[in-house]
Amino acid sequence: MGAELAAQTYVPEESGPGAVEVLSFLAAHSERRGTEPARRFLLVGSDEGEQIELPGTVYRALVQVVEALAAGKAVTVSPQEPQLTTQQAADLLGVSRPTVVRMIESGELAAERNGNRRRLLLSDVLAYRERRRARQYAMLDATAVDLEDEDDPAEMIERLREARRAAARERRR
Repeated sequence: MGAELAAQTYVPEESGPGAVEVLSFLAAHSERRGTEPARRFLLVGSDEGEQIELPGTVYRALVQVVEALAAGKAVTVSPQEPQLTTQQAADLLGVSRPTVVRMIESGELAAERNGNRRRLLLSDVLAYRERRRARQYAMLDATAVDLEDEDDPAEMIERLREARRAAARERRR
């Protein structure tokens, strides 16, 4: 289960219980309505008591796959990473949309261009956010000055200024 997700195509099988039987089962059990509680569909394991309820998204995907296979069509499952608009990325990062556009143009953030629209992979935006946080924490550490009650305030202010200058020089590199 830990293998990398890749596109996979499935073709209708000639032998065994086919997609038509599964489709007819799903149709028969999905059409029951009325005063009954909401329908639940379970994935059952080989041992007694091994079962898990299918989430709605998985159930709908299963129905679509079974309908296509029952019609004699091949089905390709192609996992895709969520993509964000520049506004969604800006909201996630807590910056403005023009700032995200500048980060894309400067190469800080990777994005694909589809016509006049830019799309960013969620993983790229999250990775950038983590790198930015690490830099911020490093800057905080670099500008921290230990204060003692007996220290001269003017000397402490000068030490703090020097730490800030050093952090600024580091940031420019």
